[in-house]
Amino acid sequence: MNLDFIIGILEIILIATTPLVFAAIGELVTEKSGVLNLGVEGMMLVGAVSAFVTLVISGSYFLAFLISIFSGILMSGMFAILVLYLMTNQIATGLALTIFGIGLSSMIGKKYIGTPIDGLSPWFFVLISFVIVFIVSYFFYKTKSGLILRAVGESHNAAHALGYNVIKVRFIAIIFGGSMCALAGSYISICYAPMWQEGMTAERGWIALAIVVFSTWKPERILIGAYIFGGVTILQMNLQALGIRIPGQFFNMAPYVATIIVLIFISSNKLRIKLSAPASLTIPFFKGK
Repeated sequence: MNLDFIIGILEIILIATTPLVFAAIGELVTEKSGVLNLGVEGMMLVGAVSAFVTLVISGSYFLAFLISIFSGILMSGMFAILVLYLMTNQIATGLALTIFGIGLSSMIGKKYIGTPIDGLSPWFFVLISFVIVFIVSYFFYKTKSGLILRAVGESHNAAHALGYNVIKVRFIAIIFGGSMCALAGSYISICYAPMWQEGMTAERGWIALAIVVFSTWKPERILIGAYIFGGVTILQMNLQALGIRIPGQFFNMAPYVATIIVLIFISSNKLRIKLSAPASLTIPFFKGK
């Protein structure tokens, strides 16, 4: 195993795990505000198809990413209205958003399956993913706005008593999360695998949710979690290339088995979870209280 081979593997891991970084950092910001959005997979798919279709019609990469992010804003905005103003259950609403996103993306992209496009180089977005993680980390721990967001996630009643607009803070956090999920989807359909195919996010949204837990809600650990999961995925491909005879079904389920193992390991330390997870996560905020 020479140096070029190792460098090649590292490059593949960086490129393959970038959508996980985008989606996970977006969901982390949402959860730090006290809201759990399980609609990550649906928003990624809608973002992917929006970017692809826009690129095919307009030929503009800039417009494709812009429309994709706008689709994420619309999807997450719908979720925010339901859970923040209409007080719907966050878990049920998030699952419904994923189901809606899967169906909507399938309908929009049906006639574009197999349409060829010229993909963009992914390296710019790999760099952007690092920058976003750094900015989010700085925002959380070095700015007043970040402190307010974390305060809302820890105790929305106390934050409200201090005069902070809990609904506004959570709404903005949800919108940011949706934008990042859509960006993750557009990266997949335009940079990583330039095409459109139903379900092409391949359940990465659920893995992104697991990465947030794995990172114990710390932005800087998102990168570590993403590259561990991405590494598992790339490992399966390279083992197959090296001729190691293991059933293909095992390789296909490996990333998801890793997800389950990590969640079990993290959840086994209840004190650690309590000290890391936002205390108001999934708890609705009633303004009258």
